[in-house]
Amino acid sequence: MQIPRLLPVRQHFPDHAIRDVAGEVRRELAASGFGAGLRPGSRVALGVGSRGIANIATIVRAVVDYWKSQDCVPFIFPAMGSHGAATAEGQASVLAHYGIDQAAMGCPIVSALDVVSLGKTADGIEAFMDRNAFESDGVMLVGRVKWHTDFSGRIESGLFKMLAIGLGKFAGAQRYHTYAYKLGLEHVIRSVGRQALKSGKVVGGLAILEDANHNTARLTAVAAGDMERTEEELLELVKSWMGRIPLPLDILILDEIGKNISGAGMDTKVVNRSVYGESNPWGELARIERIFIRDLGSHSYGNAIGLGMADVIHDRLLEKTDWNATRINSLTASTPTAIRTPIHFSSDRECLERIAPTVGKVDLSEVTYGWIRNSLELGFLKLSENLRGEIEKNPALEIVGPPETMEFDEAGNLSGLAREPAKAGVS
Repeated sequence: MQIPRLLPVRQHFPDHAIRDVAGEVRRELAASGFGAGLRPGSRVALGVGSRGIANIATIVRAVVDYWKSQDCVPFIFPAMGSHGAATAEGQASVLAHYGIDQAAMGCPIVSALDVVSLGKTADGIEAFMDRNAFESDGVMLVGRVKWHTDFSGRIESGLFKMLAIGLGKFAGAQRYHTYAYKLGLEHVIRSVGRQALKSGKVVGGLAILEDANHNTARLTAVAAGDMERTEEELLELVKSWMGRIPLPLDILILDEIGKNISGAGMDTKVVNRSVYGESNPWGELARIERIFIRDLGSHSYGNAIGLGMADVIHDRLLEKTDWNATRINSLTASTPTAIRTPIHFSSDRECLERIAPTVGKVDLSEVTYGWIRNSLELGFLKLSENLRGEIEKNPALEIVGPPETMEFDEAGNLSGLAREPAKAGVS
């Protein structure tokens, strides 16, 4: 099969990067007054989640240092639902993989699944909080505010979600997603989050915003009483920075998916898929006819949630899948469709050759391709040469090298990954 040559393309997004991340954390927290209500020697629980957030170790260490400067005794706990195979050891390991361990942070990592009840919401949803966090003198959350992969709302993924699903651990995550099936996830996040705030334990949170280049772009200390309103404002802002696939494609190739990349393995609002099985549900996004996933990222710990949204995958992804961890995450989130096994083959070449004839084009040289590393890294991509005219019309796109033939090794696998060349050439 004749595959069009690929053009290396840089997608230019506005750069909102903070140059001194640790310094910005210090400035935000110094002005927050979070420590005003706590006595010297107070134990402060810092909730940290499971996503691959830029500079997360630097950010969390600066938060730890702030609380030490307030003469408090901080400790870190995993604020995760079912990631890490829903085990205390697995969740601590997730944090360690991001460089968040006792040696690097200068404080204990306390990981456990025990929870305490915080009572019921008006809908009858029992809310829970990590027992170690509840027994501390104050709880602070450190998390990224961004769009959610399962729904659209004024609050999606961020501190309020951590208040609910993160603080509630595995027990809460299971229960909340069950209620969300009928009530909607935003409603459950808001109502359970408010119930958690009623405990009086939460002093605030540090909201992390990233730009489309996956840079730390804003750090905002949010007091508990302002959390809901402020998060709505921050979500609206970060959505305006969102990176996108710039053109409709017949076939999108992803080098990897992973829980660290997105809660759904790949960002549904980038690849235009739904965890409930719909293709191209987001009308404002570029239409993607077929998705080919090559591999599972190493930082996903075998959790292959999201593979069910692909149309074809490489066998290597299945070989790396920890089905126990994947099933736990999928069933907890009430999204079994997201882990259905797609068509799969033993080489990249066969995956592409088998899927290309399904996009409705008789002349396969007209099939359009895009190739990205993952749904989080969109600043560089490879686009097929038959899209040159569309690329050149888009001022945000820059061709940074000559056309490249898609090279396969003896086993039929693509040579290399969708990485920008070290030295950009000219088109």
